[in-house]
Amino acid sequence: MASVPHIAVVGGGSTGTGIARDLAMRGFDVTLVEQGNLTHGTTGRMHGLLHSGGRYAVADQASARECIAENRVLRDIASHCVEETGGLFVKRPEDSEEYFQEKLQGCEDCGIPAEVVSGEQAREMEPHLARDVEKAIAVPDAAVDPFRLVVANAASAQEHGARVETHSAVTDLLVEGGEVVGLEVEHDSGPGKHVHGTEGGTEEIRADHVVNATGAWAGRIGDMAGVDVAVRPSKGVMTVMNVRQVDTVVNRCRPKGDADIVVPHETTAILGTTDVEVDDPEDYPEEQWEVDEMIDTLSELVPMLAEARTVRSFWGVRPLYEPPDVGSDDPTDITRDFFLLDHADRDALPGMTTVVGGKLTTYRMMAESVADHVCERFGVDAECRTADVPLPGSEEFSVLRDYMDEFGLRSPIGRRSVERLGSRADDVLDTDAPNPVVCECEGVTRAELRDAIEQSGSDLNAVRIRTRASMGNCQGGFCAHRMASELHGEYDEETTRRAWDDLLQERWKGQRHALWGEQLSQAMLNYALHATTQNRDSDPADGDDVDFAAFDAGPDAARTDGGNRGD
Repeated sequence: MASVPHIAVVGGGSTGTGIARDLAMRGFDVTLVEQGNLTHGTTGRMHGLLHSGGRYAVADQASARECIAENRVLRDIASHCVEETGGLFVKRPEDSEEYFQEKLQGCEDCGIPAEVVSGEQAREMEPHLARDVEKAIAVPDAAVDPFRLVVANAASAQEHGARVETHSAVTDLLVEGGEVVGLEVEHDSGPGKHVHGTEGGTEEIRADHVVNATGAWAGRIGDMAGVDVAVRPSKGVMTVMNVRQVDTVVNRCRPKGDADIVVPHETTAILGTTDVEVDDPEDYPEEQWEVDEMIDTLSELVPMLAEARTVRSFWGVRPLYEPPDVGSDDPTDITRDFFLLDHADRDALPGMTTVVGGKLTTYRMMAESVADHVCERFGVDAECRTADVPLPGSEEFSVLRDYMDEFGLRSPIGRRSVERLGSRADDVLDTDAPNPVVCECEGVTRAELRDAIEQSGSDLNAVRIRTRASMGNCQGGFCAHRMASELHGEYDEETTRRAWDDLLQERWKGQRHALWGEQLSQAMLNYALHATTQNRDSDPADGDDVDFAAFDAGPDAARTDGGNRGD
């Protein structure tokens, strides 16, 4: 072969970074572009469930089999991203016994380990389950950190020679002679690390092949090339609780419906979800009734949720795809399987492939399928190794137990740090410099923050997804300014203040639907800390042309329903 084919991958979620990693490991020259931070789209807005397949064992058995296969792979190659929580499909008195048996049989048919436990046994596992839960099916569900997983895939891709560009929006596809030959990209901040205040400009990226892995945005990329990618975006809400009310994934054992899962995730529990089709993956209503439904309905499974404190809610958009000849009216009827669209064969447009549908649990399998397709197109004979080679941070994961007490960090801080860093813990935490805890809620130390800043530059939201700093109970109230202070010295004051404000705005926008009771008090305290005592709402050092609006809504965004969720 005269030269190594250059592949441009659009989309920095789990599928896009997985594709970039796989292709780079097979020897391709790879460039990945993402319009925001890694996980900007659907991947960063999911409930953190690593599916066992049990959820699809009745209605979509092909997806169920894929899930259990990839569940086992990710426990191996991404062990520092996975918590083996286990899962329960619980039956209440009003739930169908016939469906319970169908679920059990479906798990057996799909090769998913499943065991029936009594209501008493289920409550021994999870003491806060409702007293009238009759029985449950135990399955190997798990929790996965999507941020850590995607960053690890991007890091592996870079280690194998890939170029990864965040904050780089595709503005057009280059089509010449009836063939896609590249991308036009608008960089917010130029090549490399995202640095606030640096203009990036436009770049033409010529490529031998373009992979459209933008999920719910795939139709927009298709439009740029004049092809139809009929994605049907479906929004779902997730509500984040202040603590882990359960340590096992709890599913309602009933046919499809909203508000049927609680996922323990790091220091929180995440309630999910709804399924409402929308027209635009970025512009859709975020409605209070959806949050209320999460809490009210899931309180039937875990009663203490009714009075628990919620810290924020967020919405994600599923990239559902249905072949045009099917035409389902209900998005819950659309398969969760994935589709590879070869535009050369389908649309007589060589040079581009689109992957749509699927789930985070099957991202690696989707990436392998796309990489196999690209290899076939270019006559490359290279095997997929992503199911066998651990991601950065998961190599020799057994050494984590040895790290727990090695660095002089108080438990549980040391444990939390090592769980996040995996096999990188030695390199990051073995420092002679002072290493105080910067984020108490998540147990994040200065060494971890400095490591994340080296990877992501001044973008504190990129630091956040790498470390979880500011994602705990206080939502950045007590640590956002400390995170910003770590930029001092390397970045000027205006850059630091912009980064700080970006972080505050990101933390604030998810709290609007949680402003009642204790969370309203926490939000007002955060407002006082940042907008008042630290003058974040009106600081002349930021310059006359900067509009800091992180807390402009302030108390005006509070609920007006009389505080139905608490005093």
